[in-house]
Amino acid sequence: MTIQDLKDQGLIIYECISGSRAYGLETATSDTDIRGVFILPKDAFYGLEYIPQVSDESNDIVYYELGRFFELLKKNNPNILELLNTPADKVLIKHPVMDKIDPTIFISKKCKDTFGGYAFTQVKKARGLNKKIVNPVDKERKSILDFCYVLHGQGAIPLKKWLDSKGYKQEQCGLVNVAHFKDVYGIYYDEKNEFGFKGIQRKESATSVLLSSVPKGGESVGHLHFNEDGFVKYCKDYREYWDWVDKRNEHRYQDNLEHGKNYDSKNMMHTFRLLDMAIEILKTGKINVHRPNRDALLAIRKGEWEYDDLIEQANEKMKTLEQAFATSKLPNKPDYGAIESLLVASRKEIYKESQY
Repeated sequence: MTIQDLKDQGLIIYECISGSRAYGLETATSDTDIRGVFILPKDAFYGLEYIPQVSDESNDIVYYELGRFFELLKKNNPNILELLNTPADKVLIKHPVMDKIDPTIFISKKCKDTFGGYAFTQVKKARGLNKKIVNPVDKERKSILDFCYVLHGQGAIPLKKWLDSKGYKQEQCGLVNVAHFKDVYGIYYDEKNEFGFKGIQRKESATSVLLSSVPKGGESVGHLHFNEDGFVKYCKDYREYWDWVDKRNEHRYQDNLEHGKNYDSKNMMHTFRLLDMAIEILKTGKINVHRPNRDALLAIRKGEWEYDDLIEQANEKMKTLEQAFATSKLPNKPDYGAIESLLVASRKEIYKESQY
């Protein structure tokens, strides 16, 4: 089922402009995100293939089936609670049954973990971008040779430097295990290619060093240590960095470079928005999607704060959140029975209409 199918069959019962435009935090370059709720036709709902969600490729437009919508509300999912509480001027379609869904029956102390946890995720993302900007990874991928070192004097020198100093080629080296020394190998050299040594690595993409058979009585020319743990970490960092480069929003990335603070300012803005909302919900039991402190949040978005200062402020808000949780009068969890009854009643009312 596609978004066009939902529209053609009149299955959309709730549709809103969401994201930054609903929060009142849009800028000149902001996308228009659409979120909504649809109802499956009776036959499809009673059949074998339940469809919980329909979206476009970019996830800028997402619709949730009514049952999935209730399920996420029950969990106090931030995006879905915001969707249900979208300001009236951002609501595009609203079936009468949606007016009977009381937002307060879903709200509970769980929002401390959902909103607060989501905010913490945004901090991690901001820290991750900070790390990527400050520590870029060269496109040319390193090989295991870059993680090998040869004992030299009282220390060790990089294998490549050692090979150059000796005039050796790695392809003519043979390695053998050194008993009781993990990741340490004896190095043998076959200048005339008499013994068929395998070399240290066969190809650039190798993930471990090669071992060779050496002639009895042969003398090693040195001892090599392969920093395998360092190589494994490098491979992980390399993959994550270049996956991020391939998938990143280039316009957003350039914005972050321009403000020069080395963090994802949009993630940080949403961190503070989420923390503020979590505190408000615990104190008042209400969800205010449109944010009253637009200027303060957009100042974060523009990179007007230093990264460390924002982290310190976020930590203080976390403490306030804990205090609000301790004194909140909200229930520990929603009334699941009441939610299920409301879902059943809502679905029955909608299915009375012949078009479904």
